Amino acid sequence: MIFLEFEKPLENLYEQLEKMKEVSEAGEIDLSDKIKELESKIKTTQKEIYSSLTGWQKVQLSRHPERPYTLYYVEQMCKKFVELHGDRYFGDDKAIVGGLGNIDGTNVVIIGHQKGVNTKMRQYRNFGMANPEGYRKALRLMKLAERLNHPIVCLIDTPGAYPGIEAEERGQAEAIARNLFEMAQLTVPVVCVVIGEGASGGAIGLGLGDRVYMMENTWYSVISPESCSSILWRSWDYKEQAAEALKLTADNMLEFGLIDGIIKEPSGGAHAHPEETAKLLKRHIKKVIAELVEIDPEDRIEQRINKYSEMGRFAYKEAAVKEAKV
Repeated sequence: MIFLEFEKPLENLYEQLEKMKEVSEAGEIDLSDKIKELESKIKTTQKEIYSSLTGWQKVQLSRHPERPYTLYYVEQMCKKFVELHGDRYFGDDKAIVGGLGNIDGTNVVIIGHQKGVNTKMRQYRNFGMANPEGYRKALRLMKLAERLNHPIVCLIDTPGAYPGIEAEERGQAEAIARNLFEMAQLTVPVVCVVIGEGASGGAIGLGLGDRVYMMENTWYSVISPESCSSILWRSWDYKEQAAEALKLTADNMLEFGLIDGIIKEPSGGAHAHPEETAKLLKRHIKKVIAELVEIDPEDRIEQRINKYSEMGRFAYKEAAVKEAKV
């Protein structure tokens, strides 16, 4: 297991547990009571650590190298899954995956960012940073879902859309904007879940849905803490302060009314219990889809548009308004 800086107390306990198990399995001495005691201590320590995480610590957890990605969840949730490729315009973006799946008898179209499980695969997947063809592939699959009358599930996990000049040349902003325009009018249910990082337009390009959820240890923001720090302080050294100021955690997003709920993760985070996390996500998605399919498509579209139209708050000074009128 890989432990983050704030998880160091757990690392020591896990090391002790492994040593005890090795000695016990060797048959030299019965340490079953000690092992149970240590396992209980690990659970207690996990609860203490994870009950008071800062914004920056949740950002770190969302990037944990052992955290499950889209294809892992697809494998765990779907009995059948057929991946589809290409945007039919330019190419196949490996940073976004999608296809036809079946979740306990319910046919769905699943689309999500994929980062890669090792260095080579991360490079292959461009670290989950999609080009325009990735968003156009996603839209092609959404339109396919509409024709087949299949609900859509979007799994979001990206540090942002790819910022390279070639992406801009091929219409990065237009591709994301087109997705938003089209997703607002889809006749089938759309469920979006932030499973890791939810950064900027790269996330919102798959994030407009009837229901939007965040897993407990994820973040959703217009900018990453590092980029915010570099703009405001000309240095990445203030990323922790930036993370707090941005109010980017799931709790903050729910309070602001920008998401519809939070999917709790097992104690220790999704990376520590991936199979259990996948079961929780699957159960939640099934429940939400069952609720959404009962709503008339026209009503669903109207509710979706109204939901986003009502987001955001603004304030103005009366004096400024009078001055503008004059």
